[in-house]
Amino acid sequence: MVTINSALRRQKLALMTGASLALQAGLGIAQDSQTELETIVLEAESDAILVQEGYVAKSDRIGTKTDTPLIRVPQSVSVVTQDQIEDQKPRTLNEALTYTAGANPNNFGFDSRYDAFYLRGFPAYYTGTFRDGLKQFNGPSAWFRTEPYGLEGVTVLKGPASSLYGVSGPGGIVNMVTKRPKDETFREVELLLGQDNRYQAAADLSGPVNEDGSLLYRFTAVGRKSDTHIEGYPDDTFYLAPAFTWKPDEDTSFTLLSEYSRSVVGATAYYVNPAPGEISDIYTGDPDWNDFTTTQGRIGYEFEHRLNDVVTLRQNVRYHEVDADLKYSDRGTSWYHYKEKVSAFSADNMAQFEFDTGPLAHTAIIGFNYNWWDYSARSRAPTTSIADVPLQSFASAGEQEMDQYGLYLHDQIEWDRWTVFLTGRQDWAFSDSVPASGTPTDSVDRAFSWRAGLSYEFDNGINPYASYATSFSPNLGFVYDASGARSVAEPTSADQIEVGVRYEIPDTNLVVSAAYFDIDQTDGVVFDGTFDSAGNQVQRQLDLHSRGIELEANASLDNGFSLIASYTYMQMTIEEGLPGTVGNELSGAPNHVASLWGHYLIESGPLSGLGIGAGVRYVGESYGDDANTFKSGSRTLVDAAVSYDFGYRNPDLQGLSLQVNAKNVFNRQEAICTSGNCYWDEGRTVYGSLRYRF
Repeated sequence: MVTINSALRRQKLALMTGASLALQAGLGIAQDSQTELETIVLEAESDAILVQEGYVAKSDRIGTKTDTPLIRVPQSVSVVTQDQIEDQKPRTLNEALTYTAGANPNNFGFDSRYDAFYLRGFPAYYTGTFRDGLKQFNGPSAWFRTEPYGLEGVTVLKGPASSLYGVSGPGGIVNMVTKRPKDETFREVELLLGQDNRYQAAADLSGPVNEDGSLLYRFTAVGRKSDTHIEGYPDDTFYLAPAFTWKPDEDTSFTLLSEYSRSVVGATAYYVNPAPGEISDIYTGDPDWNDFTTTQGRIGYEFEHRLNDVVTLRQNVRYHEVDADLKYSDRGTSWYHYKEKVSAFSADNMAQFEFDTGPLAHTAIIGFNYNWWDYSARSRAPTTSIADVPLQSFASAGEQEMDQYGLYLHDQIEWDRWTVFLTGRQDWAFSDSVPASGTPTDSVDRAFSWRAGLSYEFDNGINPYASYATSFSPNLGFVYDASGARSVAEPTSADQIEVGVRYEIPDTNLVVSAAYFDIDQTDGVVFDGTFDSAGNQVQRQLDLHSRGIELEANASLDNGFSLIASYTYMQMTIEEGLPGTVGNELSGAPNHVASLWGHYLIESGPLSGLGIGAGVRYVGESYGDDANTFKSGSRTLVDAAVSYDFGYRNPDLQGLSLQVNAKNVFNRQEAICTSGNCYWDEGRTVYGSLRYRF
């Protein structure tokens, strides 16, 4: 939250001072009495798409592509709000998801290169990453990096979502909501520093451009120079995100969203595994040849026009491009240089209709979605010294291109307290693949995905629901079968049954939810922990079955206390796979994951302005390989935060705040193993930030 701008603050102080003098004169109040000034605050989020109050999200388009109260969506939705991001200060998208039910971002230990998260046991980093409602395509190594400071929220729709969003996985999707222009002045600068020589400066500016407020802007920027606990592994970034909104009238809006960023991190965070289930302290990288440079950009727009009381038109368009340059070494014996590029274009066109048929109120949409994705990779032959690397020429390491078309229909029907969701979508995907061998392969995949859901809202705020949904995802690339033969991957399909309940406690800003899910997946793609002759991780296709329960609570109360609590119990079983694995649990899929975070802001008294936050994260034991021959132990990690808002005690310092965040307070470093490989957790990290909002 942000204090009002200085001009309004001066007006407020003048008015309150005048009122105080008048009261003193009229009522004979002693001159030494004090009047406590009320603090008026603004919030950083725009509430243009994702409407939120503290740690509680109220409505969003994630489950319906329409502005719908989340309490009515018959599918589990979790939200990381702007306030949560500000209080916890995540450095990556993975860190932002650590307190979310059903999400597991813990499988690969410390590795800031990729946001490799799992949803309901399924890897979702290739199929489940979305930005502002449009699919964000990642290559094998050229992933679009996320700067959390550029987000005003993260919405997680769990379970199959292909009936609305097309190509996506069975675990669900994570949609990142970009900071949008605000219709009131908002200005913020922030300095952050901490261990490992971490220095960061950020700015976030927004407000109207002209007097009538029809043109708004937002400009977000981050610059960071940082080392990490691994020698020669940096964490540097430069991020710029301009945005503009034009609203010529109340029925029309056009928002331009863009980004340019360049990041340099380490090219590997891997340590030698001397034996299955074991990890050493021997780092495999070379500090002198260990840069992973990512240059990326995106530009797109969101257009909306309401024709009349019945019809609203929307169009969302984005082009993005990612260039990755990896320089890495394998235990100081071989040096590699690899480049990868991904370009993607997405367009989503829809018409929304609001009408009644007798006692039934309909909110229906019909839409057409197009995605184009192009990937190419080049590599140099490995050398025995750094000096020899530039002497090698680049050769193709594979190319792929895909065109995807989707036609969808959604009807949201309300009758009395009942809400029915009916959604269907037909997808066509055409892909051309050229591996390093040079032999091209074409494939055509098509599928129909659908969802049916029902919810009922009681007077007391309890809202039970049930739904059935399916997903579809063609797989670009190649997989190996049990005989070792390599072939084009089959498309992945899945279906889910979910039953749940949400309870919005009356007269409080508190929502609790519970859900049971049962997901069957056919031809899912997973890594098996081995490598082919070219050094690439081998991917195989498995049939998987995931089922479990999720419990979650979010609250921001009037007394300054906010809470996030979550618990997930899940079993992920291999239904079909390599000999010796059928019936086993999938590696890296813990049965129990729980978390609790609380934050208390003291709003009155001698300690007013002091904020205290603490959290605990528990990850249960899991198998380290699909043969279930060894396990990763359970671990409990503690986080903390303390802040002080100087404006509570001194009006001249309105908007100035100091904050310190510590992650893994007790410095617990354990090995985490998945797909037969083991990684180290990151130890304790401590960072401080000084922020001024005006």
